[in-house]
Amino acid sequence: MYKKKQRFLNKWLEKKSKLSKRYITLSITLGTMSSIFLLIQSAFLAFILHQLIIEKVDKLELSSYFFALAIIVFFRAICTWGKEVASFHCGKKIRTHIRQLVLDKLGALGPAYIKNKPMGSWATLLLEQIEGMQDYFSHYLPQRSLALLVPLIILAILFPLHWKIALIFLCTAPFIPILMTLVGRKAAEANRKNFKALQRLSSHFYDRIQAMTTIRLFDRVKAEVEILKNTSDTFRIRTMSILKIAFLSSSILEFFTSMSIAIIAIYLSVHLGDRLHFEDYKLEISLFSSLFILTITPEFYQPLRNLGTFYHAKQQAIGSAESIVKFLGKDTKNKVRLAKLDLPSLPTIQIEASDFKIYNSKGAKLVGPISFNIRNNEITALVGPSGSGKSSLINAILGFLPYKGSLKINGVELRDIDYACWHKQISWVGQNPLLLHATIRENLTLNNGNTSDVTLKEALKDSFSSEFVYKHGLNYQISDRSGRLSVGQVQRLAIARAMLQNGCFWLLDEPTASLDANSEKLVMKGLKKYTDNKTSLIITHQVAALENAQQILVMHAGKLVERGNFVTLSKQSGLFSRMLLNEGHLDA
Repeated sequence: MYKKKQRFLNKWLEKKSKLSKRYITLSITLGTMSSIFLLIQSAFLAFILHQLIIEKVDKLELSSYFFALAIIVFFRAICTWGKEVASFHCGKKIRTHIRQLVLDKLGALGPAYIKNKPMGSWATLLLEQIEGMQDYFSHYLPQRSLALLVPLIILAILFPLHWKIALIFLCTAPFIPILMTLVGRKAAEANRKNFKALQRLSSHFYDRIQAMTTIRLFDRVKAEVEILKNTSDTFRIRTMSILKIAFLSSSILEFFTSMSIAIIAIYLSVHLGDRLHFEDYKLEISLFSSLFILTITPEFYQPLRNLGTFYHAKQQAIGSAESIVKFLGKDTKNKVRLAKLDLPSLPTIQIEASDFKIYNSKGAKLVGPISFNIRNNEITALVGPSGSGKSSLINAILGFLPYKGSLKINGVELRDIDYACWHKQISWVGQNPLLLHATIRENLTLNNGNTSDVTLKEALKDSFSSEFVYKHGLNYQISDRSGRLSVGQVQRLAIARAMLQNGCFWLLDEPTASLDANSEKLVMKGLKKYTDNKTSLIITHQVAALENAQQILVMHAGKLVERGNFVTLSKQSGLFSRMLLNEGHLDA
């Protein structure tokens, strides 16, 4: 079964290599030229030594040959350098393509799917595993052709010169690729297990770094250190097993190569001494021929040895490709649209849901069936206890979760809409907003060059962010995970960012959750300026916000159990009125 999978992964890697066919061809051409220059270099060197030792020619008479030898060495170095550059760009182009495929797939699957796996595993997939393919594309693929071309060129030169030595080359050469294949099968399985261990270690380490404060407060440092040690040991053992295989394969290849070279050297030394005759056939070997053959003997086996070295890169690439191909093959039906329709150019948004059911990435139902209507130019509030399905509904409206039934935006089915077009219409503020590792200006504008300073200042003023922003400056660098700002400041910057987007549909998930009571009132006042005459959906537990909503949707256990305005629902003996009794606010 695994052999079948390995063949499939081989075909997948071969298919991707066509993207850099030009670079691969250039690398092979330059590698072949480098070998030809090396043969010429060996011939010149052998000729010069023959003239000096046997013919007793003066060194000055051979100065032109020394000069030619230097030129040949120079051109060979240029070819070798060019081959390495072409090989690097070959791997770079394909890695960039594969990484973009993974990023596009992540975009299609959406944040709801991404959260199902630890961030460390995604980092491993995008970085280590894709980088692990570099040597396969840049070195193994060109070397596979060079391992065939270069020995054939040498054999073509040797057969007229000395057919018996050429025959020795021909008989000993196949041992190297055969042994390489036998050892390589073991390396493929070891690499596959090693990448899985690396994913687990990366995920574990990243998650523990994020939870460092909690771990310390609950005095779990020693226990987590022990767990991390065990996980690291597992990865170390798997890595060492791969290194053992690599060293073993290299040792075997070196042994057989050395034995082959030794056979040639002994044969030449005996013939030079005129001590050995094969049957009735005797061929006088000159010093020139002997030196030439002896210097090109290592070069005959060198491409095969390099192929053996890079064969390990092939197995590493197969181990990397397994996880990548599996991820790229994830089903994205209900997420990737065959048709990409633009929304009708209306100033407001209206959302209609009918027999609407929401599912997670594994196909389990999260919400529904429910039906509702979010009317244009109105504020709709969404409330309910924790786990009632509010976040799932928000993710589905954003297009991040698959659904069945009907969800229409301005009369167009959501699954038929170009999501990029849909997202441009939305101003979104989440409960735990994310700021990038960038400047405040870049976080607010998201590199939108059309944002003027006047608009930017107005948004900062309306979100009550001006004071601390201008204290630091718009070019103030925000660290990873917003480490240099308070939670409330991050929340206000997220609100300012949404104001700059100024979409015709506002989606607010507890927009003032991290603000004190006074700041909350001021920010809500600023938001009102932007949400007036706009369609809004807000998740909140604040009574004041609910009183301003024209419609309230109450969810419980994935169902829509109540709907109406604040006055109507508060008078009914339902879930909403019971939640209001909780000290004047709702547990959202």
